[in-house]
Amino acid sequence: MGGDGTIIRAAGLAVLHANPILWINMGRLGFMTELEANDALDKVPVYMEGTSRVEERCMLQAAVLPGNGQAGHERPQVVSSETLPDSGGYHALNDAVVGRGAMSRVVNIGAYIDGAYLTDFRADAVMVSTATGSTGYNLSVGGPIVAPQAGEIILKAVAPHVGMAPALVLPSSSVVDLTVETDHQVMLSVAGHLDRELAPGDTVRIQRSSHKALFLRAHPYTEFYATLTRRLGFGGGQSTIRAIQY
Repeated sequence: MGGDGTIIRAAGLAVLHANPILWINMGRLGFMTELEANDALDKVPVYMEGTSRVEERCMLQAAVLPGNGQAGHERPQVVSSETLPDSGGYHALNDAVVGRGAMSRVVNIGAYIDGAYLTDFRADAVMVSTATGSTGYNLSVGGPIVAPQAGEIILKAVAPHVGMAPALVLPSSSVVDLTVETDHQVMLSVAGHLDRELAPGDTVRIQRSSHKALFLRAHPYTEFYATLTRRLGFGGGQSTIRAIQY
């Protein structure tokens, strides 16, 4: 029971146990839920009678590969695209973000895809999102909306001064490396609640997790499209665009 942030955190805790999640909204928006607190007692039995379906959502896995503690001017040699072990690192339903810390200074981040150099970002942050995360932080900085059943991952810079401004939608098999190329504080944020300080030269390796978040659903998958514009504030007389998780 809780809001959108609660379910994102719960998914990270439950993922290694493959437990389906039934969520009762106790927050403000509850974009991912089908149940509200005022009708939960009447509707929960429907989910327990075996007529509901289990919806799978892709997750991210992120791990820190320690560097040499220096942010040199030469491009670091990140050439391996070896995937992470299943039990390693952190798991996120929505996104992993490498960005500035308490100081309001842009960060320099080298980006690599499957071991190939992509670009050097000079930006507030660089994020990698799942389809679920595409309607959250990613959307608020101009990233694309991806259908929740999709396995693709999204690479997007936040307020870039240098580097690619458009988002890049990558195949589900992609391995993304983000290397710290700056001397001041840089943080890794996973799922919006786990923060870890990074050292110069550290690389954050992000890929699609082999585990999936499982949700009990009574509504068909098309409910996402039927309610998308209303929940985003695109219709129904509302003009405010919200950043949400679905």
